[in-house]
Amino acid sequence: MRRRRIDVWFGERSRRAPHETKTRDYNMTDTLPPDDVAAAERCQAAYETLRSELSKVIVGQNDVIEQVLVAIFARGHALLEGVPGLAKTLLVSSLAESLHLSFKRIQFTPDLMPSDVTGTEIIQENAETGQREYKFLRGPLFANLLLADEINRTPPKTQAAMLEAMQERQVSAGGQVHQLPDPFFVLATQNPLEQEGTYPLPEAQLDRFLLYIKVDYPSGAEEWEIARRVTTGDMGTITPTLTQEEIITYQNLVKRVPVSDQVLGYAWALVRASRPGNVETPEFINRWASWGAGPRGVLTLVTCAKARAILYGRHHATVGDVQAVAKPALRHRIASNYAAQAADVDSEKLIEMLLEEISADKKYERPAA
Repeated sequence: MRRRRIDVWFGERSRRAPHETKTRDYNMTDTLPPDDVAAAERCQAAYETLRSELSKVIVGQNDVIEQVLVAIFARGHALLEGVPGLAKTLLVSSLAESLHLSFKRIQFTPDLMPSDVTGTEIIQENAETGQREYKFLRGPLFANLLLADEINRTPPKTQAAMLEAMQERQVSAGGQVHQLPDPFFVLATQNPLEQEGTYPLPEAQLDRFLLYIKVDYPSGAEEWEIARRVTTGDMGTITPTLTQEEIITYQNLVKRVPVSDQVLGYAWALVRASRPGNVETPEFINRWASWGAGPRGVLTLVTCAKARAILYGRHHATVGDVQAVAKPALRHRIASNYAAQAADVDSEKLIEMLLEEISADKKYERPAA
């Protein structure tokens, strides 16, 4: 029997993140078993420890760190974009130090070939039989955490080879299928400057990234601290926090985190409203958007909301979690048109307008077939 819950504040006050608001939640019937509740609490403790370790090297960027970890626990990949010098590469390499995972880095250049990423076959002589046979030499793609640095500086053929492996989590070579390790995630970086000689990812390939994370300039106080630490050599040493098995455990836990009809309906309504020409589409979307998010947008919002919930030790996702991940989940899935660009309205602004337009308190139910 369905149970209606109104004006519920999820979790303790001290655990609630700034994004979270008091909202209605309907039809929450599922709860996690005690073992999963304990696992969610351990995840929160691990998250706080991990942030503490990263703060030894990274100053600020709390939202970026949160969004990267959300992508990891949601079993997805993330694209980080920011101007040079914002420590994107340092963030990823520091994260790798804090995890008990194999780590590889690829510096993408215009002459990089697909085999340089995935691996290649060589002919070698079998010492026992004397026969010559093919052997597959694995490329840097075979790692738990891969840093794809400046991914927009390599040709589409190489980009496509890596993005295919990201989606299928396997590499095909010489008629053989080679499985990538588990867990496996790619954190790619690119900067919005110096677009000459680059190969921007097409929108269809951008959609392969679970989150599109913008790395912004630090605040004045953070920049002061960065200058003090770097110029005096006052940089800490990171201690590994999470193991491979723990990460897989939390990834599986995310799948079991319950989502109410209210939270699912809110994510569904946001995505539906982002598409021009629908009955439920706001007027500003029809005027300024070329296209909106597809079904993957709903999946991303819900999955990332669940992943964010366990980072804060909560047992189910809330509307506040959906709102917190809306921008990185949708900014590469909504395209503004020429009229919007003339009015200085980009996808970021459209998402902000959607968050204001779509009510979080409206009761959402499954639509009729």
